[in-house]
Amino acid sequence: MPLHHELDKKLSKLYEPSTRIDDVFKGHDITFITNEHGEPVTLFLGRRRPDGVIAGERYVRTIKRQPRSLEVTASHWDLKGKTQG
Repeated sequence: MPLHHELDKKLSKLYEPSTRIDDVFKGHDITFITNEHGEPVTLFLGRRRPDGVIAGERYVRTIKRQPRSLEVTASHWDLKGKTQG
């Protein structure tokens, strides 16, 4: 199942490099982790437990770049399965 287009738009932005960001999107708790370039590459979507861990689904982003460049030519999110909760 593809990500909601508004969530995909939010995850297309650049953030602080190598960071974990906790947020809420349309009533769902989200946590995403950025790579060294500040691009979100791991997403947890579901309900946050009291210990901060999200019970729900985990997505991983694949990014393709221009050769010898940081320019992104394509990217997509893959559902990797349920997270424990």
